[in-house]
Amino acid sequence: MSLFLFLLVVQAVVAAALVGIILIQRSEGGGLGIGGSPSGMMSARGAADFLTRSTRWLAILFVVLSIVLAAIAAKSSGSGVSVESTLDRAPAAPAQPVAPPPSDDPLADVTR
Repeated sequence: MSLFLFLLVVQAVVAAALVGIILIQRSEGGGLGIGGSPSGMMSARGAADFLTRSTRWLAILFVVLSIVLAAIAAKSSGSGVSVESTLDRAPAAPAQPVAPPPSDDPLADVTR
């Protein structure tokens, strides 16, 4: 169970980083748009490439963590309940409507 909690925290951090990286990017693909030398890592193009690569790897990590967490959760449930066994059960009987208590007043039925 501690592995599950650890991976859940890691996934939350990855999700927050993914949201942050996506929000930093400019919509037209310009990246941070910060100044500096026209060549090099922190030019507008270099920042956009870095953010694009970061987004891709964080998204891949997020999907992989989601699959691993789902597999751990399915394995740890271990109750032996599967979709097939729940479908084999008989449906529950429908609830009977509750009738109002009988009244001593003979006109009570007329006014309802």
